[in-house]
Amino acid sequence: MTIQSHERILMTGAAGNLGREMRDRLKANCAVLRLSDRQAFGEARPGEEVQLAELADAQAVSALVQGVDAIVHFGGISVEGPFDPILAANIVGIVNLYEAARKHGVRRVVFASSNHVTGFYRQSETIGVDAAPRPDGFYGLSKAFGEDVARFYFDRYGIETACVRIGSSFPEPRDRRMLATWMSFDDLHRLITACLTTPVLGWSVIYGMSDNAVTWWDNTGARHIGYKPQDSSDVFRDAVYARTSAPDLADPAVQFQGGAFVSMGPFE
Repeated sequence: MTIQSHERILMTGAAGNLGREMRDRLKANCAVLRLSDRQAFGEARPGEEVQLAELADAQAVSALVQGVDAIVHFGGISVEGPFDPILAANIVGIVNLYEAARKHGVRRVVFASSNHVTGFYRQSETIGVDAAPRPDGFYGLSKAFGEDVARFYFDRYGIETACVRIGSSFPEPRDRRMLATWMSFDDLHRLITACLTTPVLGWSVIYGMSDNAVTWWDNTGARHIGYKPQDSSDVFRDAVYARTSAPDLADPAVQFQGGAFVSMGPFE
């Protein structure tokens, strides 16, 4: 069930893949949905506000956050790559976002973290929400930093955050790895709704995944959030196996949870 829990919610990264999918869904969670990205993505629709901003621009981010009650933060760079762009968007950007939240009294954030925070755990392991970060690249490092920023702003200023370590959110799993990491768009919305509405969120980590039979992540320690996935990658298993070859167990992308990210770079 979707609950209209806030008057005005800001969603950053509105032009990205997940932002586009969540745009209409999140309107049910608020009276007004403020949408932002660094680049133009069209005019505001009914029930929306559109406000462009570079996350590395502290003044622009402050103006963006003013007047909202909660933030769903999808903004920033979402893939592995050279450090400097990730520094600006994901590291400077997250500090700017939380400083703006502090200044304007925003009390709850849903932060799109990533499974790449823990990418160097092995696929033969099952880890919980208290697993220490083992980032698999600059992108994973930036998300681990973001989780620490969120914890600092909770400990000092009381801003509650759900750090959602999103797996692979696509219409369906693309390969065998995604049978473990897949999350449907509807389950992602269910998780965001749970994060926005749970009575006491605190600073929490939760893995963003559907109810997959094969999984490397245990969300037992985040049951207070109230997320119950309703979809599963299992219905795609036969089709995925039919179109993919058996994994090479010597390949680091098969050994580690981060997949191909563990071998990317260096970027020179």
